[in-house]
Amino acid sequence: MGNPHLSANSAEMESISKARFDENGAGHLGSYNVWQWPIVQSLPSALSNFDKMMTAAKGKKIVMFLDYDGTLSQIVDDPEKAFMSNMMRFAVREVSRYFPTAIISGRSRDKIYEFVQLKDIYYAGSHGMDIMAPLLSSKIGDSEYQTKAVDEKGNEVIIFQPAYDFLPGIQEILRALKEVTKGIDGVIIENNKFCISVHFRCVREEDFSTLQEKVKFVMETYPLFHLTWGRKVMEIRPRIQWNKGHALKYLLETLGFDGSSDVFPMYIGDDLTDEDAFKVIKDMGKGYPIIVSSIPKETQASYSLCDPSEVMSFLLRLARWRRSSSSGKLIDFN
Repeated sequence: MGNPHLSANSAEMESISKARFDENGAGHLGSYNVWQWPIVQSLPSALSNFDKMMTAAKGKKIVMFLDYDGTLSQIVDDPEKAFMSNMMRFAVREVSRYFPTAIISGRSRDKIYEFVQLKDIYYAGSHGMDIMAPLLSSKIGDSEYQTKAVDEKGNEVIIFQPAYDFLPGIQEILRALKEVTKGIDGVIIENNKFCISVHFRCVREEDFSTLQEKVKFVMETYPLFHLTWGRKVMEIRPRIQWNKGHALKYLLETLGFDGSSDVFPMYIGDDLTDEDAFKVIKDMGKGYPIIVSSIPKETQASYSLCDPSEVMSFLLRLARWRRSSSSGKLIDFN
C-alpha cells in the first residue's frame, strides 16, 4: 500500500476545501476538489436491479464493505446511541457467513465493535486509520505501523495504524476542543482515537458560526491535522495519505485478493467520506459502490439504497442469493 506519510500538497490532503452549513447539516460542496460525480437521481436502485447486479457478480469472489452510521444504523442526535437493530445484526451476520465482510467507519474501532458485536467480520475504525485484518497475505510485515495481535476467537490478526505517530497531537486537540466549546449547548466532542468528531446536530443554528470559529482557532495551532466535514459533524484528522479507499485496498490485500482477477468488492455507505472507497471500486472496473441516500447528491456510486432498512433488505437478499447458488459454500473463519 505504500507509506501513508508521504508528503502531499494541501489540495491532495484537504478532502473538503469549502463547505457551507445547510439545513441538512452536511458539509455541502460547490466542488470536491479531486473529482466530480453524477447525481444520485440518475442512479438505479440496488434492490430493483438486484438480479441484474448478481448476473455480473456470479462466479466472482464478492467481498462486502459497509459503513456504519446512516448505513447499518439510523442517524441519531446522540452518537453514543446509534445502535443497530437486532435484525440488521442478523443481516450482517448472514452476509458474513458467505462473503468476507468488513465495516469501515469514522468511529473508533472499539466503538464499532461495541455496536456491532460480531466476531466473524473485520473492523476498520477512524476512517481506516485503525484496522484489524486477517493474517493471510504474504505482504504482511513490511510496515512499521503493523503489529500482530490475537482476536477474540484466538486467531492471529494484524493491527494496522498508519496514524499512530499522531496520537499525542490528537489528545492535545481533544483537550483544547473540550475547553473552548464547553459554553456551546448541544456540541458533542467524540474521541475516535485517530480522529476527532465535533457533532453539531443539536447545536442551535445561531451558535454554529461561533462553534466553527472556535474549532478553526484550535486547528491553527496544529498544521499536521486538517478539518473535514460529514453529516452535521466536523472531523479533525491527521494529514496523511490515508482514507476509506486506502483501507478498502489494504483489506483486499490482507484478505489475499491482491491482483485477483475475479474479486468483486461491494461497498455500501452514506457519507462523503465513503466516496474515496467508491472511487477505488470504480477505478478497479469491477464491483459495486452503493450509496445510501434518499435525496440527490454528488456521488461516485453506481447504485443506490434509500435508507438502512433498504440496506438490510439488500444484505438479506444477497445472503439468500448466495445460499441458493448451486456452488455456494460457507466461508471457514476458524
